[in-house]
Amino acid sequence: MALSWCHCDAHLSLNKKAAAPPSLDRRSKYSGQSVRSIPMRVLTVGKKRSQGIQLLVEEYKEKIKYYCSIEDILIRSNPKITSDVKAQIEAEDTVMMQQIKPEDLVVMLDENGKDIVSEQMADLVGDAGITGSSRLTFCIGGPYGHGSQVRERADVTIRLSSMVLNHQVALVVLLEQLYRAWTIIKGQKYHH
Repeated sequence: MALSWCHCDAHLSLNKKAAAPPSLDRRSKYSGQSVRSIPMRVLTVGKKRSQGIQLLVEEYKEKIKYYCSIEDILIRSNPKITSDVKAQIEAEDTVMMQQIKPEDLVVMLDENGKDIVSEQMADLVGDAGITGSSRLTFCIGGPYGHGSQVRERADVTIRLSSMVLNHQVALVVLLEQLYRAWTIIKGQKYHH
């Protein structure tokens, strides 16, 4: 089941067709409401993280755990140690797909994905609880992006920035936005 943009209310809806997200409606449909939380998992292709990045990752995971369980999986970049870029992408793609269950709601982060605002991330998190999915899985690709299997499996594709981000920076930005999403849903003061 894919999530995409609804033309009428700037929130995510459960249909296949996608339109550009409106930018005027800046309120989550779940603000201050009770939502069913499902476990989250973040799959990131990359090399060993720097100490500073790992500290930030742990800080945001601790904050998110107040709302739902979260798992962070680092997939080794270029697992077959090849100089062939296509082979590298396929190998990373295969390992990532092994981490995804059929009942996961999969969100792929990609430079060509949909631009969303924080309130729409909150809607995505809130919507995940009503899809029947057992887990919300975010996929951050390696230096050459995602392979065809992950692209086909993704239920929704978003981007965190119009700029390309290093996988470590993308991970920190994603975790901060997931924490922000929960504070929006709960009506807490972190967001504005």
